[in-house]
Amino acid sequence: MPKFLMLARSDARAWEGVSAEEGQRIVKQYVDWSDRMRAAGRLAGSNKLQDGDGRVLAGNGSQIEVKDGPYSETKEVVGGYWLLEAADFDEAVKLAKDSPHLRFGTLEIRAIEEM
Repeated sequence: MPKFLMLARSDARAWEGVSAEEGQRIVKQYVDWSDRMRAAGRLAGSNKLQDGDGRVLAGNGSQIEVKDGPYSETKEVVGGYWLLEAADFDEAVKLAKDSPHLRFGTLEIRAIEEM
């Protein structure tokens, strides 16, 4: 079955002002949604990305430039991903429509081209 990468994007400040109790309730909604996808045989993998730390590599002629990132001035961040199995884009979109992440940001769905 084809695979689709679903990237969770949101404003870098989306969680500001969320209490610890509310944060736990929201995280449980993400876990429950992922568990439903897994139980349906549609989840091939998922992870939350660590906040604030990463590296950005860029080719600079014959050199490779490594920078710290993502940058604090970035308005939109990728916070995590799910690897879904679906027949086509329409089914992947249908699976994603009840994701709790849509309350906080956007989901980008990309087809995986197996290599």
